[in-house]
Amino acid sequence: MVPAPGRLISSDDHVDVTQDQVKAFLHRKHHDAYDAAVGTVEAELRRRSNIEMNRRWREQQHLPPEEIKGYGGIEVHPAFGRPGHTDPVERLADMDADGVHASSSYCEVSAFRYLYLVEDGAAEATRAFNTALAEFASADPERLVVSCQIPIHDVDMAVNEVRWAAANGCRSLQLPVFPAELGLPDYWDTRYDPLWTVIQDADLPVCLHIGLKLGLEDVITRDPTPQRGIFIPMVQLATAEALGMWLLTGVLGRHAHLKVVFVEPGIGWVAWWLYQVDDMVARQGYEFPGLKYAPSDYFHRNVHLTFIDEPNVIRHAHETLGVQNVMWSSDYPHPIGSWPNSQSTVERVFAGVSDEDRDLVCRGNAARVWNL
Repeated sequence: MVPAPGRLISSDDHVDVTQDQVKAFLHRKHHDAYDAAVGTVEAELRRRSNIEMNRRWREQQHLPPEEIKGYGGIEVHPAFGRPGHTDPVERLADMDADGVHASSSYCEVSAFRYLYLVEDGAAEATRAFNTALAEFASADPERLVVSCQIPIHDVDMAVNEVRWAAANGCRSLQLPVFPAELGLPDYWDTRYDPLWTVIQDADLPVCLHIGLKLGLEDVITRDPTPQRGIFIPMVQLATAEALGMWLLTGVLGRHAHLKVVFVEPGIGWVAWWLYQVDDMVARQGYEFPGLKYAPSDYFHRNVHLTFIDEPNVIRHAHETLGVQNVMWSSDYPHPIGSWPNSQSTVERVFAGVSDEDRDLVCRGNAARVWNL
C-alpha cells in the first residue's frame, strides 16, 4: 500500500503489552520462572534509578508537588492514556487522525533485560514476548511495524529468533544498546557475527532505542532538579558510546549491508560527533585498525537516526549526516511527541525545505529501512 501524498511514516512510536499478554503465549510451566525473572530486574532497576529522588527534592524545598510546574507532565499530554497505546485498532484510528500512514513501534518493556533469566525457558519466553508484539501488528501488518526484541546472551538462540521473526513477517528487530550493561562483549566482538549475518540476509534493521543507561546512575543520584533535568539529556548523549562501538571498530566493514537505526538520539549533536571522529582520523592521527574508510563513510552507508521535533535537521543532514540517514518520528504517545499535531509539526520543522528532502525524511527513508 502506497501512502497518499502528505501522509507520514513515523520511525519511532510505542506500544505497551502486559506481562499477562505475554504469558498467554507461554506454557504455564514457565510462568513462575518468567515472573521471577521480571521481578529480579524490576527490583534492580528501582534500586539503581533512585525513584525516590523527586519526592525527597520536594520535601527539601518545602514545596507541594502541584507547585512544581511540569512535574508529571505526561498526564496532560493529549496522547497520554489513549487506548491506541495498547489497542491496534485504536492506534490505526489515531494514526489516521494524525496523517500518519505507518508506524514503527517499540515496546515500552525492555524485555531483553530479563528474558534470558527465565530458567529452562528463555527461548520460549522470548518467543512468547515477540508473539504478543506480533499480535498487536496483526491488525494491519503493512501499517503497524513492531520490533521483535532479541536477547543476545545466547547467540544461537538469537539467530533462531531472527529467523522465526523474518519468516513470520517481522520487519524490525530491537537489540540492547549497551551489551556491557548485561555483562556481555560490545557489538564489535566476533561472537555476534552469525547474528549480524542472519539479520543482514533477512534485510531487517537493527534498532537501538535510547533508554536508561545504568552507568549514569551516579548522575541520577546527584541531580538536584525535580525531574532529573540534568540527567535526561545525557540519556541521548550516551548514544555516542554505542555509535563509537559500531562505527570505529570494523563491525560494519565486515557486514556492509547491515542497517542500524539509532532511535531517538536527536540529530544536532551527532553531526558534531561525526565531524569529530572524521577529524580524529584525518588530522589528529588516531588509528582505528578495523576501518578502511572514514567513519562517516560507514555512517552514510549503514546508520540511520530518528528525531521528533528539532531545528536545523535538513542543514545537518546536507552538511554532515546525509538526507537519506535521518527519519522523522511522532513518538506516540510520549510527552515529547507530536500527536495529534504531527502534520503542523512537520510543516514547521520543514518550512522552506524541498519536497524531495521532506519526503525522504518523513517517509521515504523509513519505507526503505523497514521495507514498506
